[in-house]
Amino acid sequence: MRYLAPLLFGLVGVGILASLGFWQVDRLAWKEAALAEISARMTDVPVPVPTTPDPATDTYLAVTARGTIGTDFVRVLVSQKTRGAGYRIISPLVLQDGRIILLDRGFETVAAGPAPVHSTPVAITGNLHWPDEIDSFTPEPDEAANIWFARDVPMLAQRLGTEPVLLIARTLSVDDTPVSPLPVDTSGIPNDHLGYAVTWFGLALVWFGMTAFLLWRMARRAV
Repeated sequence: MRYLAPLLFGLVGVGILASLGFWQVDRLAWKEAALAEISARMTDVPVPVPTTPDPATDTYLAVTARGTIGTDFVRVLVSQKTRGAGYRIISPLVLQDGRIILLDRGFETVAAGPAPVHSTPVAITGNLHWPDEIDSFTPEPDEAANIWFARDVPMLAQRLGTEPVLLIARTLSVDDTPVSPLPVDTSGIPNDHLGYAVTWFGLALVWFGMTAFLLWRMARRAV
């Protein structure tokens, strides 16, 4: 009987930790399927920008648009591994039907010159997106320097006088140098379930080992 309580405690602990590990394995399979679906959606045949895009159903939607890029713009501070610090250039895009949406033209380095102005209509393919980049640590925009620290679609729309719809360019029909497209991808979507699963299974193994060691010590003392 003296072994029953620590044995039950050990088995229950191992069972709980292992079940959490298996749950994370299930979540991993779900996340990988979701990422595969998103990737397929990103590279699907582009369609015209919907009249009333919905973030719940149209995020990552592959679209094609034709319009005129406005002269106003906002710079969003970002960093690229191979190119260093720079900005995403967000401009208003006046569509042929008169609607105005946000256009994420892509990346330019800090040392690059001003983004070019295009007076003729531009054809663009890309994806609709409503990035979730704001948290309690995000600084307020530096309006004087025209530098923002996140793509807050509603605030950017208010600043540039557009609808709260962001088109992230994949290709443009004009040379936009020094700005180069920075297409949307799945790299920013967290998928840490494998690491969590390994952690839970590791804790279950440690718990099992500690339980076995405790029972061994109790048996040694009883001799």
